Amino acid sequence: MELLYPKDAVAGGTWIGASERKRVVCLMNGGFVAHKRKEFYGKSRGVVVKDFLKTEDLKLLLKDYDFSEIEPFTAIIIEWEKKLNLFSVVWDGEKLHESEEPLLPQIWSSSPLYPNDLKSKRETWFSEFLDSNPDTSANDMLSFHKTAGDGDLNSDLIIDRGFVRTKSITQIVKDKDGIKMRYEDLETGEIERVEVRGGR
Repeated sequence: MELLYPKDAVAGGTWIGASERKRVVCLMNGGFVAHKRKEFYGKSRGVVVKDFLKTEDLKLLLKDYDFSEIEPFTAIIIEWEKKLNLFSVVWDGEKLHESEEPLLPQIWSSSPLYPNDLKSKRETWFSEFLDSNPDTSANDMLSFHKTAGDGDLNSDLIIDRGFVRTKSITQIVKDKDGIKMRYEDLETGEIERVEVRGGR
């Protein structure tokens, strides 16, 4: 099976990817609210993303999957096998929450990094961006990701809090020709592009 994703050098997993199962998965650390981390977790969240990408039936996998040794996360999933679906999967450390999302432009933020007031700021920036860019292109979205904010590196889309900072931007674009992934390392400035033909 062909998977397209940036690989985490430590655990071998990933935070975003696309598969020939006609699915894209993006994972953010944390559930609905910030959580207290345990000293040890039995399975990396990045490996969970790969499992989500590889499975033939995601809903069946979710029903039987053992999340007990996994740190809380939020996964945003898009599928287009039969029809276009967007839904979220949130593991809060105790319970799995699944919900179908409206097919509208949306922005999500990691709960451990962004309390509700900062999430609201980002939602406002995104709404203003969409209002001024009604025919949003992939390049427009990339520009928003790189520049949105008010100059506060604690809350801008590109953050730098010293101990934690944005290290890369990964963009996935699906069109009639297939799936394209663009990975930009913000520390080195290197950009990698990979394309899989045919992802209709």
